[in-house]
Amino acid sequence: MSRVTESVIVALLGLIGALAGTYFANRKASALIGYRLEKLEEKVDKHNHVVERTYEIERRLDVDDERFKVMLHRISDLEQEGRG
Repeated sequence: MSRVTESVIVALLGLIGALAGTYFANRKASALIGYRLEKLEEKVDKHNHVVERTYEIERRLDVDDERFKVMLHRISDLEQEGRG
């Protein structure tokens, strides 16, 4: 074999090694990114659920505040009727 042929074979083997290393590194990185994205989606879902529950609580508080105002008004009316 000539030196040129040996150099070409060594270069091709180096290229194959570099491509294989890059491929496997990218596969591992992609798997990690996929895993982290899945976990992030779970956190976002939990957060959205908390936000929905908070809105429901706020809505209920508004209703309860209105009922409380009505009760106070009725009590005030009854007190005035009792005096009059």
